[in-house]
Order: sequence, then structure tokens, then C-alpha cells
Amino acid sequence: MIKPAHYEETLAHYSDHLHAIELLRKYRPYLETVPSMRRPAESLITIPLPLVNVRRESPLGSTIHAPSEMLSLDCDLAFLMCDPEWRVKTDVEIFIFIHRSGEDFSDLLSRWRKTQIMLSRGYSWDMPLTYQHIFNDGAERHLPLFVLFEQTPDRIRRGMKGAQLPFIIESFEAEAELDVATAID
Repeated sequence: MIKPAHYEETLAHYSDHLHAIELLRKYRPYLETVPSMRRPAESLITIPLPLVNVRRESPLGSTIHAPSEMLSLDCDLAFLMCDPEWRVKTDVEIFIFIHRSGEDFSDLLSRWRKTQIMLSRGYSWDMPLTYQHIFNDGAERHLPLFVLFEQTPDRIRRGMKGAQLPFIIESFEAEAELDVATAID
């Protein structure tokens, strides 16, 4: 059974850019989108529980100069790639969906679909303070990555394979440590 602490631990762990690289190493095609492995701190921005300003359509049907609305994406983390030389965001964004306790395949897939719909309207990122100087408009390439656990039901894995969506399996060997940490909290 997936415990809420598994989700929280995974979210906290991969919020750090060095651990985000560790996650991308588990799915090599996405690791290759990182502009510079020698400068990961300048090549990858991690945004936990990301917010975006979604442009609303104006009465004339245009989103140019239309008012925007701040919305929370249904993903758990967003990884934005940046060129470390030019200090600009590239056209690749990776969206991480961590399997939550009590969530089934349709719930997990729906979060990705809602994210796709929201991003289709044109958006800009609410950037972390450290990166507010970086151009923050959305990208053309939205790549999902699902983080499942060893305890994730097999039907979810089969569903991911059937939908041809990329996923990795996380394991928690330190189950006892999680239980102790949860008891202390």
C-alpha cells in the first residue's frame, strides 16, 4: 500500500535540482534534454506544485494582451530546461506526476490531461524568486513523466504501458525509517 509519506518524501526529494537529475537518469530520453550535465544548477529549474498564468481569450478571440489568471497545475513538479550560457529557458518542459495514495489509473491520467488542456491556452510561469530574471513564457514541448512505486497496483503500470506514457518505479527500502519519521511528525 502506498503511504502518503511516500508521496511527500518523493516530492521533497525531487524538488532539488540535483535529485531531479537523478530522477531523469532513470528515464534516459529525458536526461538528454538537460542542456549541460556539467552545470546542472544552471540547466534545470525545478518547481514543486507549479503555478502558471494562463491567458484568457479576449472577446475578439485573441490571447494577445488578454488578461491572465493564476492557476495551479495538476502535476507535482515541473522541470524547466535552461541554456546555462545564455541563461534562457529552452523549449522543453517536463511534468512530473507522482502516484498519490488512493489514486487509480484514471485519476493519474486525468491529472496529465488537465495539465495538457491548461497549457494549450498559452501561459507563463510563476517563477521561483531565484529565477525571476529568466524569460518565463511556456514551451512547445510538454513531456510527462510518471513516478510510480513498487506498491502501485499492476493495473496502473499496465495502463501506463497501454497509453504509451513514460514512467519509472520508485522503491522505499527504508520503510522503517519512513514509519519512524511519520510517527515523529
